[in-house]
Amino acid sequence: MSTVNTDKLSSARFAQATDAFVEVFTASVDFDRRMAQQDIQGSIAHAAMLCKIGVLSETERDDITEGLKKIGLEIAQGQFKWSIKQEDVHMNIEARLTELIGIAGKKLHTGRSRNDQVATDIRLYLRTEINHISAQLARLQSALLDLAEREADTIMPGFTHLQVAQPITFGHHLMAWFEMLSRDRERLQDCLKRVNIMPLGAAALAGTSYPIDRQMTCDLLQFAKPSANSLDSVSDRDFAIEFCAAGSLIMMHLSRFSEELVLWSSAQFDFIDIPDAFCTGSSIMPQKKNPDVPELVRGKSGRVTGHLMSLLMLMKSQPLAYNKDNQEDKEPLFDTADTLINCLRAFADMMPHLGVKRAKMFQAAQQGFATATDLADYLVRQGMAFRDAHEVVGQAVRLGLDSQRDLAEISLAELQEFSSYINADVFDVLTLEGSVAARRHLGGTAPDTVRKAIETARAQLQAR
Repeated sequence: MSTVNTDKLSSARFAQATDAFVEVFTASVDFDRRMAQQDIQGSIAHAAMLCKIGVLSETERDDITEGLKKIGLEIAQGQFKWSIKQEDVHMNIEARLTELIGIAGKKLHTGRSRNDQVATDIRLYLRTEINHISAQLARLQSALLDLAEREADTIMPGFTHLQVAQPITFGHHLMAWFEMLSRDRERLQDCLKRVNIMPLGAAALAGTSYPIDRQMTCDLLQFAKPSANSLDSVSDRDFAIEFCAAGSLIMMHLSRFSEELVLWSSAQFDFIDIPDAFCTGSSIMPQKKNPDVPELVRGKSGRVTGHLMSLLMLMKSQPLAYNKDNQEDKEPLFDTADTLINCLRAFADMMPHLGVKRAKMFQAAQQGFATATDLADYLVRQGMAFRDAHEVVGQAVRLGLDSQRDLAEISLAELQEFSSYINADVFDVLTLEGSVAARRHLGGTAPDTVRKAIETARAQLQAR
């Protein structure tokens, strides 16, 4: 057996010291110390409440508060000495507090457990991270609105099945991404409602016999309300799973966006130019400019989705109440928050400098008979049934393929061979400009409609 540690939490209960390897294996301080400031914040509020109910004197409360603030400063300045012997962030801080102020430090844990303490820390941490992520989402949305406004008249091909479908404006395309990110922000804010509930006071699982004032602690920590059931409070991590689910959707959207940026920056599309600052070169091919940022963001989407699966599996077989399994919740959660913030920051920084090759986009929209649907709609407005119109347009497209001409390049006489419904005004709808301008309804791609959508979106973004 490995050497053993005799400096063991609650060591009076145990006849044998912890195995040295097990001590390292079960410790969480290397990663949960990230929540140190949240732990201190929760402990200061807890001490204030304990003073109110008479467990602590005012002097003890003040000593605890000042001691915790000193510890917070030590941690912030990198001067705090973390010890694996103390297992986790909570015991490290408590041990240092007792070292600083004496026996009053040992009274702080009255009326609580590490079970409700860590649940509170996670919620405090996640509450802050959600606000940071929402701010980065808003930055990216704002950059998209600015770019969409500049490109409201820029015509590009719209795709289905990655085949040219109908002409749209680039501004309209960018607004699609804005809408996706809007729903992402809404999901985060909705998730925040369930994160912002205080479990402190649940103690280990059954509550505490001390006459604690949970509402006071709740108000001090600015939670919306205390949790309703002590068993549930310490044992479930559904709020963390929900956050990772919302994060996975954000990353899925960023991954799709990344895929388009990678395609559009390729020589085959050549629609955009990604700024040099967000690309790298090749170690062997000097001509290469690799779109590393969108590629890496696309790759990191799998990482976040993996964390979601990890947390779901972590919780799926746990009986009530707290189990040591839940120590495994923090690393996936922390990495999800980090990944989201970094990916959103990269996109928000990159988007204002994106180069748009308008001529290339327009040229691409001229290929693939993008105005075929417009011709069908024209025939329907002339009185032809849609299915018949569909057949006529198919014949016209076949002529265009055989003669290597776009529909707008086929003569009126040739088009009239397919239908007597076709008149000279047909060319008003066969041009790319006419096609996009015709879609001026709410949600359409017409430039004026896109500008109205941008105006509305800006007002909504500023109001949140």
